[in-house]
Amino acid sequence: MPDFHAFLTRLPYELAFSQEDPATIVDRYHTPDLEYRADGVIFDRRRLIDHAAPARKNARELDVEVHETLIDGDRAAARYTMTVRTRKDKALRIEVHLFAQLAPDGRVRRVDSLTRTVTP
Repeated sequence: MPDFHAFLTRLPYELAFSQEDPATIVDRYHTPDLEYRADGVIFDRRRLIDHAAPARKNARELDVEVHETLIDGDRAAARYTMTVRTRKDKALRIEVHLFAQLAPDGRVRRVDSLTRTVTP
């Protein structure tokens, strides 16, 4: 199973640019009963899989810079910045503060995150 750093850095890239089935990608990093809260919006497995289609359509470049991580047992936290350039050449820079619960196999079971878009 991928480690927490791969969850932060590889998952967004794979969902946006891989030709692999999004369900396979989501299942590699998350448990089937996942609950992903981003700024109060809840994504379950299906909604996260469906999120891959617009990402694949719109993203041209993506970079994740991890600033800090902390793992203690089945809890993990991270502060990172994601920069996305769209096919229309718009740049988005998003600061993320993420708290996760990990399953025994290392996949993510629950996420609570807060984001803030900043000027690139």
